[in-house]
Amino acid sequence: MDIDKMKALSYEELRALYKIFLHSQNISKLTVNTAYVDTFYLWRKGSKELFWNTVSAMDFEDSAKNELLKALIENSTGNIKSLVNSYLSHLRRFRLFLSSDGTVQPFTSMQEKVTNPSRTRKKRLDIGVPIPSIDQVEFYLEKWDGLENYHLQEDALHKLFFKLCPKNIDIVDVLLKASTLNDFYSTNIFSIYPVAKHIRDLDIDDRLKVGDVTLVGDIQYVTIGDTLKNFYSFATKYCSHHNPLEYPIYDSYVDEVLRYFRNNDEFSDFQDVDLKDYIKFKKILNDFRSFYSLDKYDLKQIDQYVWQLGKDYFPKNYGKKRRG
Repeated sequence: MDIDKMKALSYEELRALYKIFLHSQNISKLTVNTAYVDTFYLWRKGSKELFWNTVSAMDFEDSAKNELLKALIENSTGNIKSLVNSYLSHLRRFRLFLSSDGTVQPFTSMQEKVTNPSRTRKKRLDIGVPIPSIDQVEFYLEKWDGLENYHLQEDALHKLFFKLCPKNIDIVDVLLKASTLNDFYSTNIFSIYPVAKHIRDLDIDDRLKVGDVTLVGDIQYVTIGDTLKNFYSFATKYCSHHNPLEYPIYDSYVDEVLRYFRNNDEFSDFQDVDLKDYIKFKKILNDFRSFYSLDKYDLKQIDQYVWQLGKDYFPKNYGKKRRG
């Protein structure tokens, strides 16, 4: 996208163009309407120049936080910390818009030639993904606490898995947990009973307690009718909700983030397909934590951070996306 041409647009012209982009992202109408207004807070309360200087700053994260903080202290009586996080999230999405063609795809990818033909890597536009750091993890963990819908969903699952149905012996308990996960996370399992029966028959409680990583592989493959199905992401979620410190969740957002930083910083040597092997996936996530000196955080916290980072910087163009 030609940034100079964007800068030449008026306030209303830029908002109209941005709204088209927002609708292409398959996000809710409420989110579109909120972003259509809140993204341009610095323009409204400051100036056009302040807005553009902020979104195009080399140190975007720090610059945007500082400018938003100053503007909000001067103009708002609300929870400043919470508002800064909210407006900052909208500015991040706008930067994705600037790195796109302005309409449908927020990223353009191309195959990068590599010496190892078995490794698939994609080179993305420079979208300014913040380097993992303690500050970044703290920011996203605080943001997680403010996401009421996700937070309450997790609270409900915690109650279900730890208080109401902690064991996996009774098929009714397993069916209730599997069905709830499938619904909350939209994992698209259309016949849940065979999955629940498969889990019950594996006798998994002792293995869950000790964090047996091979259990994910045993759960993920289920024969339904005459077809062997692979429910990898669901299996990681089912294990994680019994023992979150030992079973980080795999999903497409996490996949994107790990591949992005592998390609940029080489924090770990792995092929794309390794992320679909749970033993290797957990090792890769531990490599990520160690490489960026994030060892003070447990895997559940790293999981929450990486997922939110992926959701902010690698949005999907299909369906209503949660953790799937």
